[in-house]
Formats: sequence, structure tokens, C-alpha cells
Amino acid sequence: MAIDIYLNFNGNCREVVNFYAEVFGTEAPKIMTFGETPPNPEYPLPEEAKELVMHTRLNISGSNVMFSDVFPGMPFIEGNNISLAFVSTDLDEIKSVFNNLKEGGNVAMELQETFWSKCYGQLTDKFGIEWQFNYDNGETFM
Repeated sequence: MAIDIYLNFNGNCREVVNFYAEVFGTEAPKIMTFGETPPNPEYPLPEEAKELVMHTRLNISGSNVMFSDVFPGMPFIEGNNISLAFVSTDLDEIKSVFNNLKEGGNVAMELQETFWSKCYGQLTDKFGIEWQFNYDNGETFM
């Protein structure tokens, strides 16, 4: 189990993650853009989103720090662009923690299968802390 930091940016994520990789002397980040995701005909991807960073991460002194640009039109407030990512190899643990944290909170995305995870979800708990939940099946997503 791990709780990782997830940072969101408003279109400059690629610049940010490359800067941090250089500062901390990490290997060059692998970057997945929104344009590289499987297409969904119900939600066509706007042209301005195609080159934005959907996901990347760095290992900084043993800690995973993940990064993304916010999707066009989604709210972004500099300084409040941090969430905690609960990552576990135990699906029951993910479901239990998710269900306990959603009490009195606001679910942005129920736990569900995505193209990158068997189980992923997002919520803001009753104290205003944003959480992401991700099942780790041992395969590295970037």
C-alpha cells in the first residue's frame, strides 16, 4: 500500500515534470497525453486537449510523485492542485477505504474499471481532501 502525491497543472505539466526530473536527477519521465488514450465516441476529445499530459510520474528519493494537466474546462486553482493517491494491491482494501472516506464527502468518480486500472475512483472527503484510488496489479502504468 502506498499513498502518493498527485499534482495537477493548467497546461504546463510537461514543462513542470521535465524541470523536476532535472532538479532531482531522475530518469526522463514517460508521458501519456490525453490524445494517446482510447477514443470514446460519446466524449470526443477537443483538439486543445490532445497534447496535454494525462499522466506521468517521477520517483523522487523513493516517493512516487504523479502529475497531470487538468482537462480543458475543468476547474484549476493554483495552490489547491494536489490530491492524495491511495494505491493498493488489495481490492477489498480499496473498496473499504473508498466507502469510508465518501461518508459525508463528494464522489467525483465511483470505483470502476478504466483502461489503466481494474479499479479506480475519485472523491473529496468531508474535510475537503481530494483522493484518488488505484488498484496496483504489479504492472507499471508508465
